[in-house]
Amino acid sequence: MIRTRFAPSPTGFLHIGGARTALFAWAYARRHGGQFILRIEDTDVARSTPEAVQAILDGMAWLGLEYDEGPYYQMQRMDRYKEVIRQMLAAGSAYPCYTSADELEAMREAQRSRNEKPRYDGCWRPETGKRLPAPPAGVLPAVRFRNPAEGVVAWHDLVKGPITIANAELDDFVIARGDGTPTYNFCVVVDDWDMKISHVIRGDDHVNNTPRQINLFKALGAPLPEYGHLSMILGDDGQKLSKRHGAVSVMQYQEEGYLPEAVLNYLARLGWSHGDAETFSMGEFCSWFDLDHITASAAQFNTEKLNWLNAHYLKQADDSRLATETLRRLAGQGVDGSGCADLPRVMALYKGRVANLNELADAAHPFIVAVHPSPELLAQHLSDPVRAALRTLLAKLLDANWEAPALSQAIKETLLQHGIKMPQLAIPLRVVLLAQPQSPAIDAVLEVLGREAVCGRINSVLV
Repeated sequence: MIRTRFAPSPTGFLHIGGARTALFAWAYARRHGGQFILRIEDTDVARSTPEAVQAILDGMAWLGLEYDEGPYYQMQRMDRYKEVIRQMLAAGSAYPCYTSADELEAMREAQRSRNEKPRYDGCWRPETGKRLPAPPAGVLPAVRFRNPAEGVVAWHDLVKGPITIANAELDDFVIARGDGTPTYNFCVVVDDWDMKISHVIRGDDHVNNTPRQINLFKALGAPLPEYGHLSMILGDDGQKLSKRHGAVSVMQYQEEGYLPEAVLNYLARLGWSHGDAETFSMGEFCSWFDLDHITASAAQFNTEKLNWLNAHYLKQADDSRLATETLRRLAGQGVDGSGCADLPRVMALYKGRVANLNELADAAHPFIVAVHPSPELLAQHLSDPVRAALRTLLAKLLDANWEAPALSQAIKETLLQHGIKMPQLAIPLRVVLLAQPQSPAIDAVLEVLGREAVCGRINSVLV
């Protein structure tokens, strides 16, 4: 059984890098008929917050990355961690260490002065024939893992290929602090073991943790998962992703008017490809996805490409769904659009002309609330000949069959009667009706806006 997991720390929010990791782990499980687990790694009590947990859950829900198990919380598994630590102490694969923080810093400073790699020197590590110092009174010891002193740790990374690390490069790292709190690398191993994780798919900032975790698995006699480390994501400018180009909460993309399917499609193409496919459903993605198509080099965030994808999915989106999204955004502006029965038709008019849902809500606003063009805009577009043409058009519209072909005919008759061209009437008409000089086809706008609103707004500038 393929079992993958996404294991974020709730110390901030679900950002683009984390969302891509979750997507790839989710897709790998779906591709192979496996299971996807959500685990919240909340042992950093000082930085983990309920709000950050909720932000992760909200982001996963918005993206539609449904998990088969979880969320599991590490803080609820403390008894299990302490049980394993007791077993390791009894087996000799871990030992108590009484070195204080000040002693550790002095040790590292001395090593740096000798141009050596700063590391724990193993002073409390039990060895045959070695006499350990007497434990200092009143000091609660940390627990350190007895890392193998010789040999190498080697694994075939599913993204990066073969990786080998000498055990001599690894020191005896702490697996439980003096207060008994277990540390990250230890908890991860116990969790992955207990949850039968078969494939660990995560960012390459965890590569340095992997040899330590592999040695822990071996010391526990637990089966090793396979590892795949995803390359980092760079910003548009090629620099490390920052808040100004993507390293923000996934939910901010929702606030900025992106559709989740656009964000997912975009994330899927960050470091992965399937031939020339640029747009695809998540069903297609899961059927194609495998780790051997992931590039080992860094992926680059491209805001223009994300915007293009969002526009693509907006054009394809169901009008009723877009109307619901628009109502929610308008409500946030204090505008009640629930009485606009024709809102899905407004969506159909504009969804091919906007880049995001916020622009769509702005476009819908004049169809719900009467707009008032500025005096400057009216003065620019409403000359006396235009006003005369609008009076003629208004008389025709009062009795016209309210469908686009008939409305178009009324406009054409007005143009002929006044000897003017379409832009000379259509642009001022847009200004009067929508307070802007551009819109979709004017006959379609008239039809959707409705007789009462159209005639009322034209009359208001003629009186």
